[in-house]
Amino acid sequence: MKSLATSLLGFLLLLSASHASVYAASDSTGSNALPPCVARSPTTGLYYDLNSISLSPPKTKDEKLRGNIRDESWHAKGHDYHANFTINVCAPVVEDIKDVVGVDRARWQNVSAYYEKEGKTYSIGQQASEPVFRGRKLVLNYTDGSPCAGELIGNASRTKSTIMSFLCDRDAPAHQATASFVGTMDQCTYFFEVRSSAACGGVAPADGQGLGPAGVFGVIALIAVVAYLVGGCAYQRTVMHQRGWRQCPNYSLWAGMFDFVKDMFTILGSSLGRVFRFKRSPALGHTRSGSQRGGFISAIGGRRNSGRDVDAENRLIDQLDEEWED
Repeated sequence: MKSLATSLLGFLLLLSASHASVYAASDSTGSNALPPCVARSPTTGLYYDLNSISLSPPKTKDEKLRGNIRDESWHAKGHDYHANFTINVCAPVVEDIKDVVGVDRARWQNVSAYYEKEGKTYSIGQQASEPVFRGRKLVLNYTDGSPCAGELIGNASRTKSTIMSFLCDRDAPAHQATASFVGTMDQCTYFFEVRSSAACGGVAPADGQGLGPAGVFGVIALIAVVAYLVGGCAYQRTVMHQRGWRQCPNYSLWAGMFDFVKDMFTILGSSLGRVFRFKRSPALGHTRSGSQRGGFISAIGGRRNSGRDVDAENRLIDQLDEEWED
């Protein structure tokens, strides 16, 4: 029994190791095929989907009136910068902005972060949808904004850019984000922190190449059941010296449950038999009673006839005896 348990445990370990190697191989080959606005941590292997905090303008007036979709981008106060910032995640801002300094008209609709100062609109980055990990920090970069201070418009070598660092906030609603302005050193690169539950990471949905949450739970449950059976049988056989079906762990419990189920089926079967049993008709019952009565009368008549035959035989024997004596 010990050899059987050892072999089963070895098989489970081999199966888990092979599954891990296949998963790692598929992950290494498919890491470049992540959906937009999704990143995978190289240290923990968790997936971070920021699409839940990526805003888009409402398509109809009904959606705007019902409040199902946010009709404005995320805002961050500039405090001592004397300007407030408007940003979106992996998508252009919801607001319809115009006259962006140093940005072509065709690219106004792709601005993902901007601020207004002294009556002018400055872009601090064009739309991007590829968040990356720098160590344990999840960041998203926007580039190609308005020209930096001191640069010539139309011939700028440096443009404004944005770096957003995402922090996990498990208490935040699923589709809510809080952006905070950290600072800027040269009024050319702007740093923000965005707190959201989307930055907490999770398991990637099953796409046909790996196991989803239900599959992982099923594998864990299967391993637990196998360990329970193998370990319980080994204990009952080696320690309790049980044989046969009594080697099964908690044999009395399972036997009692089986007997209970069997008794319930027996009771249910008998109850259904009584319910669906056809009642005898009155005519059939009368016929049977008449036949039984006739049989009883014929039996009595037969007994009477048999009694008469015995008397006749006795008389015949007496006559023969008298003749023999004479």
